[in-house]
Formats: sequence, C-alpha cells, structure tokens
Amino acid sequence: MILDQDGNITTITQEKATIVELVKKLNELYPKFKNDNVIVALTSLKPLGLDDIVEFLQISNKHRGSKHSFVIVSDKVDLESVPDEIVVVPTIQEAYDIIEMEEMERDLGF
Repeated sequence: MILDQDGNITTITQEKATIVELVKKLNELYPKFKNDNVIVALTSLKPLGLDDIVEFLQISNKHRGSKHSFVIVSDKVDLESVPDEIVVVPTIQEAYDIIEMEEMERDLGF
C-alpha cells in the first residue's frame, strides 16, 4: 500500500494485497488521513466484483459522514452495479473531479 499526500487529498494505491486486507489496513491507518479527502486507487488489481467494492462501504460512509470525500478508482468493476452510497470512478482524474465537485457542494451547504 502506497500513501501519497497532495494538499488535502490522500491517494492510497494498492498493488498486491487482497481487498479485505486493504480495508483492514485502512481502518488501522484511518487517523493518518481522517481529515483528508481520500482516493483509493485499485487500478492494478484483478477485475473486481461488487463484493469487493462493498468491503469499502463502512469506511466510506464513516469518512463521508465527516464531510470528506472517499472515492475508489477502478476500471475493472461494473459501475452500474455499484451502490449509490459509494463513489467509484474509472480514472484518477475523475476522482479529482468528484472531490472538487463535492467540496463545492459542501462550501455551498449541500
């Protein structure tokens, strides 16, 4: 797992471990990035199923509940099957765009 800080955005890149191991590690390291917007890049992993994405639901809800963005990047998942409660996009650029839009919404009080 690689953590990369860019302003108020932390990008977490996963290359080898399973999704379950990654979520466990994210929960352990949560205090390190709890005040940042988070991008979890899963682009180097094998194709992902809905079960893999749902593993992130609890930490995503917790993070989004504290008024920060939590975006998963994967081009190997069926975006139509992903629950609305979790944000999944196919590219890093789209993740940055989502964070920018969500920050504007928060600034406007939405």
